Amino acid sequence: MTEKERGATFLEKLNNLDRRIIFVLVFCLVSLPMILKLPSQVTISPEVKKAYDYIEALPEHSIVMFSVDYDATSMPEIQPMALAMMRHAFSRNLKIILTGQIAIGMPLGTQAMEETAAVYGKKYGVDYINLGYRPGYQAVIVAMGREFRDLFANDYRGTPIDNYPMMKGVHNYGNLGCVVVLAHGGTVENWIQYAQSRFGVKLIIGTTAVGAPDYYSYLQAEQLVGLLGGMRGAAEYETLVKAPGLGLLAMAPQSWVHMAILGLILLGNVTFFLVKRKAKKVEQK
Repeated sequence: MTEKERGATFLEKLNNLDRRIIFVLVFCLVSLPMILKLPSQVTISPEVKKAYDYIEALPEHSIVMFSVDYDATSMPEIQPMALAMMRHAFSRNLKIILTGQIAIGMPLGTQAMEETAAVYGKKYGVDYINLGYRPGYQAVIVAMGREFRDLFANDYRGTPIDNYPMMKGVHNYGNLGCVVVLAHGGTVENWIQYAQSRFGVKLIIGTTAVGAPDYYSYLQAEQLVGLLGGMRGAAEYETLVKAPGLGLLAMAPQSWVHMAILGLILLGNVTFFLVKRKAKKVEQK
């Protein structure tokens, strides 16, 4: 076999690379950086910094409401945001009210809040409370603007919320420092239309990377205080609160896989055209 024939055979093999090799490559690029816990650095975007600065500036003992509007499908992107922002709130001695517009997502929010509260030694009913879920979407959001007790007379345990010290004198959005909406779908628009526009609620949105671009117009219109998008948004917030978590841990494999995909696309196109050109030369002979 001549040198040219060997070269042509090699190009054809590259052009028809077994997809299982690509799967193994991607698996290695994802798993190795996470196993080795390779450090990552991210540049803080203005929209994430605005969210951080607003919570940082809230007076001590202010109340932040977290609305859990995501489920397990979006957990990898949004759960790290919840943990980082709750850590920030508790580290500043802010109080947290947890609720949600998606029933199957409430256990995720509950897990994040209880895990973070344990780190900071916070007490249920004094420093945080879980109101649970009520169906209704827009109706629930509007009702909370008038009086929380209209829908949440009891917490998720069935205990009257008036039995808890932190709920004394807390009736509606006017008693909150801000609302953090962690969502993967259309509930964000409901919060903007029915809470922010009607009651002037200060909103911070945390959403998936694919959903975040839809809300930049609201941010520019100052209907949002801040915006976190996808795993990168979580990583940026973890950097600001100096609490590395899954967000930062995922940055290295995400970058490596993106570079690998770009490299494979480039390689595939180059080998395709080289093989095609070689075939044309053979035909001309």
